Amino acid sequence: MKGYLRKDGRKGIRNLVVVTYLVECAHHVASRIAQHYQQEEVHLIGFSGCAPNNYAELMMQRLCTHPNVGAVLLVSLGCENFQRERLLHDIQDSGRPAELIVIQEEGGTMPAIEQGIRAVGTMLRNIADIPQVDIQWSDLVIGTVCGGSDGYSGITANPSVGATFDWLVDHQATCIFEEPGELIGCEDLLRQRAANSELGEQLYNCIVKADKYYKQMGHDSFSAGNATGGLTTIEEKSLGSYCKSGSRPVQGLTYPALPPTDKGLWMMDVVPDGEARWGFPNINDNAEIMEMAACGCHLVLYTTGRGSVAGSAISPVVKVCSNPDTYQRMQDDMDINAGAIVTQGLNFEDIRDQILECIRQTASGTPTRSEALGHREYALTYKFFRCTN
Repeated sequence: MKGYLRKDGRKGIRNLVVVTYLVECAHHVASRIAQHYQQEEVHLIGFSGCAPNNYAELMMQRLCTHPNVGAVLLVSLGCENFQRERLLHDIQDSGRPAELIVIQEEGGTMPAIEQGIRAVGTMLRNIADIPQVDIQWSDLVIGTVCGGSDGYSGITANPSVGATFDWLVDHQATCIFEEPGELIGCEDLLRQRAANSELGEQLYNCIVKADKYYKQMGHDSFSAGNATGGLTTIEEKSLGSYCKSGSRPVQGLTYPALPPTDKGLWMMDVVPDGEARWGFPNINDNAEIMEMAACGCHLVLYTTGRGSVAGSAISPVVKVCSNPDTYQRMQDDMDINAGAIVTQGLNFEDIRDQILECIRQTASGTPTRSEALGHREYALTYKFFRCTN
């Protein structure tokens, strides 16, 4: 595997230019700049809100200094609350080329777009010759999420990802699972797997908080699509989701934009603290993928049964399809057919080996299916976490 060594010692598996808008009013300008380079590795991300939020600012700082990012163009309207100069300095201090365009100071939409196109072109040339270095399994941070789960998810794709996580942890990689709202009922199982009793209580309380938050919001994580796909109860869905974490001890609990402090298996709490305000724990799957990226994930294993076409900005997505019929119908969007466990008699270890090979190729520069199709989705909302304020 080959990658790009960054100033902080981390190694990226991509060398992207990220165009980042800092308020919805700058979205169009940033989008036009990125679209000019849609055949290049130029990704668009951004934050729509104008009101200040520590979570969003920390998320943007982590995303813009992600190891897969080689350079950044910030696009500001000029009167939003976002601390743009601080973000610019943080990116420059990380050793990455970075520039700031303020639309109101540039003279409006077209001058800002033209200046941005020139800036990104210069950045692409400047980072083109960054030498590649060897990447080991121990250099990688890998996340997992599920979306569009069905009756096959808990018996094919999710346990195969769990087997993959076990292998990766055994080979000194860092693995992150999350979705506490889809682990309701598994709190005792998580407590038993914690590396120590204090962490066990934290994991238990994380699920209790998620359950309370969902009750405040008036629903849980069980969707109509899950039922159509053959899932019958929230317990069945939770146990299926739990399988993605594998069987190794959980080393720690982290939060969006707070990278794990050690190797091993970690859980990420994505449910906001306090009352139901400033955000929503599962606004969509891409919000969680971006939170994984902000924790340093080089790539994300995405299990799906009904079939999701979404990819991700910054961190490539590897689609592990649980349902053999869905895989046949949507082969262009899926990387791994875990449904072969049902149709071909394969076992979890067989699919694990396929996933590991896909990770190896992805970390060596081969595009995933979603990357090849041009999927670069992202989502960032308001949230509140006590540990980030």
